[in-house]
Amino acid sequence: MDFKLSLEQQEMKEMAMKFAKNELIPKAQEYDEKETFPMQEFKKAWELGLINTSIPAEFGGVGFSALDSVIIGESLAYGCMGMNTSFMANDLALLPIVIAGTKEQKEKFLRPFTEEFKIAAFCLTEPGNGSDAAGIKTTIKDGGDHWIINGSKMWITNASHAHQFVVYGTTDPELKHKGLCAVVVPSDIEGIVIGKKEDKMGHRSSDTRSIQFENVKVPKDYMLGKPGEGWSIAMKTLDHSRPLVASSAVGGSQRALDCVKEYSKQRVQFGVPIAKHQAVQFMIADIAMKTEASRLLVHKAAWLLDNGERNTEIASYAKAFAADSCMQNTTDAVQIYGGYGYSKEYPVEKLMRDAKLIQIYEGTSQIQRLVIAREVLGK
Repeated sequence: MDFKLSLEQQEMKEMAMKFAKNELIPKAQEYDEKETFPMQEFKKAWELGLINTSIPAEFGGVGFSALDSVIIGESLAYGCMGMNTSFMANDLALLPIVIAGTKEQKEKFLRPFTEEFKIAAFCLTEPGNGSDAAGIKTTIKDGGDHWIINGSKMWITNASHAHQFVVYGTTDPELKHKGLCAVVVPSDIEGIVIGKKEDKMGHRSSDTRSIQFENVKVPKDYMLGKPGEGWSIAMKTLDHSRPLVASSAVGGSQRALDCVKEYSKQRVQFGVPIAKHQAVQFMIADIAMKTEASRLLVHKAAWLLDNGERNTEIASYAKAFAADSCMQNTTDAVQIYGGYGYSKEYPVEKLMRDAKLIQIYEGTSQIQRLVIAREVLGK
């Protein structure tokens, strides 16, 4: 075993952290308050090669490993978990193509993202089906020389800015997971209706909306895999994306830790900096332990992918533990700041709001425990 990052990974992390500190942190509070989509920062991150990390070099990508991707994800989330959600959504929407696309599909749907700045969106969740992916109601019917899509999707990140969607639907809702399909859908096709922007607790700079598909027609060769293979594609996609989402929680935890380290040395109570009080020291120690443990789980989940091993169980460990830890760590950060932590003038208030979503999206912490239990008991 070797826990040390390579020289290239260290340089990559330094570059991503520099971008986070110089470009994201100065805008994070303003974008959160005004619900501003980080288009300028998104483009800059793309120019630096920090976006679309899952695209293989064969199709114009930078050839990053899964471990490279989570290192970058942690660094960008350190700058702003909300902005990073928009950035990550591109990889989430491109991963099904990486995993299940033919060579021709990868050339058609991946390479353009390396040649110019484009945004993608992943369309799985529905108004009545969040965790129950097998209960999808959106239909993908055979229309002869094309597929016809009808249905609604909810909580879609990057919805109004996306150039391309990957949409999950079913040939027959009665078939449950056996009927699921995944189809690539260009956003300029007739019949796509984008809903209003959601007013959210956190991640307010990310664009989150519903999407309605009304008799949307796409060519037959836009389907990934065969009809009924959508479930397998979705599960494999989540094995890849959960470590990436978990890395966002690690970035949030690390930012909370750095904030309380600095603040506790400056804030004086009872004649000494609060860092001298054991009660505060214990809280900071807990934040530090949980941050490092989260990082190790995330790195292991990514390492397993890079070594061609199944990571379902460890990826769920990483997602659940990192998300729950980030929520606790940012809550403790607010507590250490006291009244100032409750004010929007200080960063920990936003960190706490942003942390909550990571316990919910990409599989709730409860769903992760269900996955883990099935893996453990199945053995």
